[in-house]
Amino acid sequence: MTTPQFVPLPSVAILGAGSMGGAVLRGLSASGIAPRLAATNRTSAKAAELARLDGVESIALEEHPDGNTVAAASADIVLIGVKPAMVPDLLREIAPHLRRGGLVVSLAAGVTLATFAEILGPDAAVFRSMPNTPALVGKAVTGLASGVSTTPEQTAVVRSLFETVGAVVEVPEDRIDALSTVSGSGPAYVFLLVEELTKAARAKGFDEAQARLLAEQTFIGAAALLAASGVDPAELRRRVTSPKGTTERAIAVLQGAELADLFGRATDAALVRARELAAGG
Repeated sequence: MTTPQFVPLPSVAILGAGSMGGAVLRGLSASGIAPRLAATNRTSAKAAELARLDGVESIALEEHPDGNTVAAASADIVLIGVKPAMVPDLLREIAPHLRRGGLVVSLAAGVTLATFAEILGPDAAVFRSMPNTPALVGKAVTGLASGVSTTPEQTAVVRSLFETVGAVVEVPEDRIDALSTVSGSGPAYVFLLVEELTKAARAKGFDEAQARLLAEQTFIGAAALLAASGVDPAELRRRVTSPKGTTERAIAVLQGAELADLFGRATDAALVRARELAAGG
């Protein structure tokens, strides 16, 4: 994988720098590509934690109730990281204070670009993003959808922002929900597999520490090999699966459980729920 060439960023504000917004903030702080970073949180404790990051002005709303409008007015790129139900009220609050030509980027699941355009106006340059939790360690996959009033140059800037915490996939907005069922929810699928493999190791007599080491390091190592080799995962699987060997017998059991159908049904269920959330359900 090639190292992304970051585009220098203008000033950035993250309104609601919780788990995801905070992960992006950490990536931006570590990259040094944004000259000014501002972040808001409800509590002083959370704000104090983020204030330790290099170059970050961290604002506690319980101390400064106008913190969101102040931060938005100070930035050329504004990331919206509050809970989806809070997004419309926040947009109405900051709309009069946004800089002319500024970019607004949603981190909120299920809130459409149409909602942003309805409140901010049809000419607002708005993006919808879907990062995942490995952003915390700089290994995210972020889905990025551009609004109708954005330019390729603006898209390049927002892409560079998210490349500070991992890889970026540009998609039309109607694919964002589908993307969320794979990369957005995907870390949970992996953690579940590690959890179940750990249980299997425990059942074979290993203690908890040994079982966790065996399961977790196997996944970590396999992922590192996949990334380093550039080889198709199916081919890597075949290389581990010796004919008439133990792995072949285990893979036969897993394939007999119709994993392809299982993952299809799981992601379909997630997609149904994403659409329910988008409809306010």
